[in-house]
Amino acid sequence: MGTPIITVEHLSKRYELRHQQAERYTALRDVLTNKARSLFRRGPAASVTRDEFMALNDVNFTVNAGDRLGVIGRNGAGKSTLLKVLSRIVDPTQGRITIDGRVASLLEVGTGFHPELTGRENIFLNGAILGMGRAEIRSKFDEIVEFAEVERFLDTPVKRYSSGMYVRLAFAVAAHLEPEILIVDEVLAVGDAQFQRKCLGKMRDISTGHGRTILFVSHNMGAIRSFCDRCLLLDRGRVLADGPTNDVLPLYFGVGKDTEMDGFRISAVPLDPSGEWVAGSLMRIDISWAEGRYRPGWHADVACYTLEGTKLFAFQSHTMPGVNTEVVGSNGVRFEIMNPGLVDQDIRLDVGVRPSANQPYNVVIENALLLSPSNKGISRDRVPDVLLVPQATCMAL
Repeated sequence: MGTPIITVEHLSKRYELRHQQAERYTALRDVLTNKARSLFRRGPAASVTRDEFMALNDVNFTVNAGDRLGVIGRNGAGKSTLLKVLSRIVDPTQGRITIDGRVASLLEVGTGFHPELTGRENIFLNGAILGMGRAEIRSKFDEIVEFAEVERFLDTPVKRYSSGMYVRLAFAVAAHLEPEILIVDEVLAVGDAQFQRKCLGKMRDISTGHGRTILFVSHNMGAIRSFCDRCLLLDRGRVLADGPTNDVLPLYFGVGKDTEMDGFRISAVPLDPSGEWVAGSLMRIDISWAEGRYRPGWHADVACYTLEGTKLFAFQSHTMPGVNTEVVGSNGVRFEIMNPGLVDQDIRLDVGVRPSANQPYNVVIENALLLSPSNKGISRDRVPDVLLVPQATCMAL
């Protein structure tokens, strides 16, 4: 068991939303008329209603020293609110937070920077905010400038920086001034691919090499999978799951929840005796629709993706030889797909069903199933990083 560095107990944040009803278009004569009427009318001039919104609702979790925690969830799940509360930018409505260490936050472009100050001056300003002495900041100054790659613009006011330059300098300051806890929001998405890899490498270094704790919010599931050893999944302000990254990511995508939808059913069965989809074996995927509900002639398409969203392969029943769903009584299609040696990672299956090959989809079921390829008996050295296109057959059911 590690030593808790962050403890969150029954944390909630409530916002009050005000809704004021107003006309779409108000002329000057309407303003004068309403003003005159208000002189003879008691109460507010406009109808105002109030509503409560729970951005966080009874959130509980702990983070140990050295953890790399990914905070994930849909837009509006409460991720940014949680980080703002942990960074002491926003006060919670109720609950208790215990933090043992210095916190550095990078929540949005230019956080903690004064636009009129130069890059050099902002480095010292941020260091002072983190409670560091001038000598301590000077000892890290050259590393910060080198990492941010802003030497030419060091004495230029940061208001003239591009978004990428802002982020590079802000991240460099936050990562190099050695906080015990580093909180990073989606802001890294502003940088280019090379800079993002550089930042992830730096965060991994300060976590493993120096025992620092990282809280990382991102919609890039590839970055989450490769960097975070644990994930916190939020949904509508509540903790939906908290555990190892590989266990939580399928829940984020909703994999396996929609195997039946609107009269359609999708199933996948590995045909290898081991019960796994090993290299060289077949996976049988059946897509069927309720008998008598849909007329013959319907088609089904399948597409497989990594959990991070990279498309691996797709098959369409109407392009496969020998498939005839026009036969009376046909109520589905069956794909048998061979695993050509896919790398060991879970992949998700999307399914689309349409009345004919030339019509749009009637139903699209995203993340319908989770498939787990296996490369037992195959040397990892011979498994390519770029996945091969598998072979497949298809028939009408």
